[in-house]
Amino acid sequence: MRERFGVVLTASMSVLFVEAVIGAIALYVWGETKESPGLPYNSLGVFILIVVAPFVAAAGAILGALLSVGVVMPLLVVAGWLGRRLSGREVWWWVPALAAAGTALPSLAAAVLAEAGLLAGLGGWLAVTAALVATALVARRLLLADRLWLSGGAMFGRVALYGTLAVVAAGTLAGIGLYAGIGYEPPRLSAERVAGTWPDGKGGTLILTADGKATATSVDTFDFDDSFEPVVHKCTGTGTWEYDPGAGPWSQEVDVSVDNCSMDTWEVFGTPEHPKLFVYIGDPDSWDLYILQRRG
Repeated sequence: MRERFGVVLTASMSVLFVEAVIGAIALYVWGETKESPGLPYNSLGVFILIVVAPFVAAAGAILGALLSVGVVMPLLVVAGWLGRRLSGREVWWWVPALAAAGTALPSLAAAVLAEAGLLAGLGGWLAVTAALVATALVARRLLLADRLWLSGGAMFGRVALYGTLAVVAAGTLAGIGLYAGIGYEPPRLSAERVAGTWPDGKGGTLILTADGKATATSVDTFDFDDSFEPVVHKCTGTGTWEYDPGAGPWSQEVDVSVDNCSMDTWEVFGTPEHPKLFVYIGDPDSWDLYILQRRG
């Protein structure tokens, strides 16, 4: 009994790990489709991530073991009992039926707490259910008397092989999709589209006219103090502006010069319907932005 428990635990944790990797790929692709200013990588953050990676892996293994013992195994026990009780034998479809019913309420609660829409909540419920069902069905194969017995090492090897193929396939599809253009790109502007009124939503406004003149009213500009903390200054005045299309959507810039103001070069993101200009607040690695959105 103890050996069978260990084999089921190994299979469940292995499948959960593969699903976590595929889920991370899917989340990355999803994030790439969202409106983003294309923030630079934080070198310190990358270094910290490398340092803490072993601890994250250990925490993931503990979480996988807890999910296996606390969720997957009870699901298999209850599904087997219901199958024998109501159908006269164990049937596989009790696993997805119980998984869907058991994850419905937690998924709904998570969607409400996250203020997600109905479609997002439904998608999350289906994704969680599918992940749980796949894990349970793989582990269930080890409990069937009419199947060839597999050791923990043999089952781990199978999951590693097919899991690697699944991860490679998911990564390939993600790469193809991003290369094909499903990822987000800033709207392609022009001097005509840049000309207009750009408020910051807090009382500041930058007006850029078609003849190259700029008028700033209470627009925030940023500097560093002696401790390298950002200091905000209000800019009000007139000057000039110029649009640089760059080599592509990500390298567009709007250079604004206003008398007596130290104003950074603005970069572009947003959507074609609602373009935005932004500058970094202080260090770009802080990922704090000051944003103007075109009116009209």
